[in-house]
This record gives sequence, C-alpha cells and structure tokens, in this order.
Amino acid sequence: MTRPLAVGVAGLGTVGAGVLRLLAENAELIAARAGRPIAVTAVSARDRLKDRGVPLSGLRWYVDAAARAEDAGVDVVVETIGGAEGAARRLVEAALAAGKPVVTANKALLALHGRQLGAMAESRGVPLAFEAAVAGGIPAIKALREGLAANRIRRVAGILNGTCNHILTEMRVRGLQFAEALHEAQRLGYAEADPSFDIDGIDAAHKLAILAALAFNRPVDFSALHVEGIRGVSAVDIAMAEALGYRIKLLGIATQGPEGVAARVHPCMVPLASPIARVDGVFNAVVAEGDAVGRVMLEGRGAGAGPTASAVVADLIDIARGRHAPVWGAAASALSAAPAIPMQRHRGAYYLRLMVLDRPGVIADVAAILRDGGISMESMLQRGRGEAAGQAVPVVLTTHECEEAAMQAALARIAQLETVVEQPSLIRIEAL
Repeated sequence: MTRPLAVGVAGLGTVGAGVLRLLAENAELIAARAGRPIAVTAVSARDRLKDRGVPLSGLRWYVDAAARAEDAGVDVVVETIGGAEGAARRLVEAALAAGKPVVTANKALLALHGRQLGAMAESRGVPLAFEAAVAGGIPAIKALREGLAANRIRRVAGILNGTCNHILTEMRVRGLQFAEALHEAQRLGYAEADPSFDIDGIDAAHKLAILAALAFNRPVDFSALHVEGIRGVSAVDIAMAEALGYRIKLLGIATQGPEGVAARVHPCMVPLASPIARVDGVFNAVVAEGDAVGRVMLEGRGAGAGPTASAVVADLIDIARGRHAPVWGAAASALSAAPAIPMQRHRGAYYLRLMVLDRPGVIADVAAILRDGGISMESMLQRGRGEAAGQAVPVVLTTHECEEAAMQAALARIAQLETVVEQPSLIRIEAL
C-alpha cells in the first residue's frame, strides 16, 4: 500500500478542527482522489485540554508549532493559526526553510509577506498552497492560477467578506441601522467581538491583494490598495440605492490597464440586474474577466469550518498527487513590474448623499461646486420636505463619470457649506 501523506496541523480552531473532521469523515474518497491516504500525525494549539469535537488521541502534540517543521514524521505542514506575525509566520518560514510543503488559510500572512514566502518556496522547490485563504470553499485561486492561465485578466472583483455582506443584506431586508445589523451579526457568530478587520475592509483587502497578484502575475502588494469599510453606510443609503435601481455591496476590485494595476476595496452601488447584486447573506462571489474566456463568476460560502476545510484538503490532495504550481502563477523572475495606480486617478460615477437644511438655493450651491470641478450631475432625488424651518433633509445626487481627485476636492468644498449639516456620504457606482 502507498505510504500515507503525513500532515501536521497547527491551530485547532474552527478551520483546523474542520480539517481533521473532513479528513476523517471522507477518508476513503480523499484517498482515492489523492492516490494515497492522507493522515494527520501531529497537531499544535494553545490549549491542549479544550474539547474541539474531534479525536486527538494518538497524535503527537507540539506546544511550539514551529518545532513541527523539524519533525521527520510530518510531510506537509498545515497552518490555520491566523495572523500575519507571531507563531503563524514562524511556522511557515521554518517549514519552507526545511523544504516541507505548506498549506495555509492565512490571508493576512500572504497579503503582507507573500512575496518573501513565495521566494522561499520557489528556492526550495516546494509548494506553498493557499486555496483556503480567499473565499473559503470557492476555488478562486485554482480558477485564476490554473483554469484561466491562458487569459490576460482585465479585472478581478468580488464580495470577499461574508460578515459585511450579511450586515448590508440585513440592513436592506429588515430595514436595520448599521449598528443594529452589526450587533445581530455578532450575536449569530458572523462577526467578532472586535469586528474592525471585517467592517473596515481590511479582511477583504487581504484577499484582494492575493487575487490581484495571481490575476496580473505580479508580486503581492497590500500597501498599494485603497481600503474603505462599511461603517458609513446608513439605512438611508440602502433605501436610496434601491430607489435608484442599485444595491450596495462591499467590493474588492482590481483592474489592469496600459498604465498599471489599480486595486481598491470600498462600498459600491451595483445595478440590480447585475448577478453580484443578488449575492446575499454570508455568501461570497468572485468575478474574473479574461480576454479569451470573457466573464466568469464563482459564488459560494466564503467562511466556516466546512467550506474552508474543503479548500485546505483540496490543496493536500494536490500535494499528494505531486501537482505543484508556482506560488504566484509564474516564477519570480517572470512576474510583472507593472506599477500601482493611485486611487486619486480612478474614474467612475458617484452617489452623494447630503443632509442639508431645507432652504432655497441649497441645491444651486452644490451644483455650482460640482460644475466648478468639471463634474456633471446625472440625477437628483429628494424625499420629503422639512416639517419645521431649518430642518435637515436628505438629498441624493448621482454623477456621470469623473476623476476621483476632482470628486474628493468637490466633496471637501460641499462639506464646508453652512447648509450641509453632516459629513457627505460618497459611494462609488460600479457596473459589474
């Protein structure tokens, strides 16, 4: 019988325990597809006594996860600890230095240190696999790196954070304010006690940095991304978007053109007819546009024990079969040096929501500022009048395509108007 692939799993939280469970429950199927059994032989976690719902007897236990890199009884290291630094980084670097394949679900580690880790893996000739790092069980990495390898990718985009998508869905369906929807997401376990990484767009940006590197064959560069979250999206914005024929989603979008690569994460208004507008709840979606294939969209659960473990085990099956792709789609020497395009040069249409005093001439003042900035209005929507003199009312404007720098300059001037009583809300309009 072919010798089993011996796996060491570091981190026994939701994902790590899910990997052990999936390998046990689908052992026969996985062995058939891998060409040999895949067996966990060693584990590590901070709390050895915690009940994780999976049997751990007979497995070697390491307090120091990085020590497993030297274990001759471990063929492949699986890292599900999380975090860009600390134990996770030490383990992955030690394993690669020892010439051992690594499978990781750690998007932060790859987004911030992927260039160096990719170089280590290439120099040792071992796989660094990370299907689970982006969009959970959706095979987005394989699709970009392998399935679409013959294409010049023009754009990759998607809903990359299920927590934000759940919050925005609940705000729309149930009419909740942002704070209410966030609290509900925390109660259900979709959001952490400190939800900053999710709602401020950082988690989605980590994933977009990885997708952009694969799509455009360039070194991963998290620092080049423009990142905004959903804290500023209100129930009024959700309702106004519907009235205008749009739906609000937090999107990650990366495009490549003659001048370079632009990558950004921020709330977007997408047309109701767009397929991505109908991706609700905790689901993720990834859209890729290639010159030969056209548009491809993948949708599914982007997190959780089952979907993420599915992606981890898929990578283990590849390693068992000897399938090994370059970390970033091509050798380091063949990666592109295309520059990053700053957000200020982005061109697109915009939605503006202003809370203004209900006085004559207010709209004329706003229109004059937009005109001076070379920005053309497409539509205006005002719901209701102030019941009392001087009461604030919402006014919504949409614009034709213009440059981000001009819009931001105009927005700063509008915010200084005496009749504008709150910081204006800006959401970019995307025709995905």
